[in-house]
Amino acid sequence: MEFEAAVRKILNPDDSRNYGRHNLRRFVAKNSATLSNVLDIGAGKGEDLSIVKSEVADCSLFAGEWDSDNCKKLVSLGSEVFQCDLERDLLPFGDEKFDLIIADQIYEHMKEIFWVSHEVSRTLKVGGFLYISVPNLASFHNRVLLVFGKQPTCNYTIGPHVRAFTVSDLNKFINAGNPNGWELQSVGGSNWYPFPRPISTILARLFPKAAVGITLIFKKTKGYDGKFLSLPKGLETNFYVGKNPT
Repeated sequence: MEFEAAVRKILNPDDSRNYGRHNLRRFVAKNSATLSNVLDIGAGKGEDLSIVKSEVADCSLFAGEWDSDNCKKLVSLGSEVFQCDLERDLLPFGDEKFDLIIADQIYEHMKEIFWVSHEVSRTLKVGGFLYISVPNLASFHNRVLLVFGKQPTCNYTIGPHVRAFTVSDLNKFINAGNPNGWELQSVGGSNWYPFPRPISTILARLFPKAAVGITLIFKKTKGYDGKFLSLPKGLETNFYVGKNPT
């Protein structure tokens, strides 16, 4: 525990730059004319929806969140809020409603990414965008830790994260659920341990696949047929795929 504590003190895992919200602001500003309905799953206190609102004042905001206190804060932003368990509940919307769905620092917390990705793919419009931001298993500092046989900081066993991602694996997963139905629009990086500002900012921009956090933005290019729910078959794990799986 002494080593882990020393690493956390040096690297500052609570650094706000790790979340990469500059990537969201840049994307929303560039695509503001196309964003009418935006959903944030696991919306927290509303930081991401606040960015959307600041860039697209007349956009309709929707938020899925489990924490009741956060739900109150989201309502104060002018969002339509539904309290839910993303890993079990249907999103309370019809097919192809949203122009943008945000999943910021959510996927690493979920076992049931097949179900969640199914619901996201179902409710996102063809031509709409999926914004995913997660900690990076392949970050520079995690690669160094693994060389010395140490656990990556994004995936401690005693910790909140149950999954770990690299750019290539996350891209492969999303495309497996809707083959030839996604285009990867961009890959962004955020922060770069152990370098200070502004060096870390420059390195994250130049080498995003080795940054502390990674942001992948996908464009949905064709209709979705439910394939995410068939991906867990044969994996010998009781992944949730709905109450009445086909």
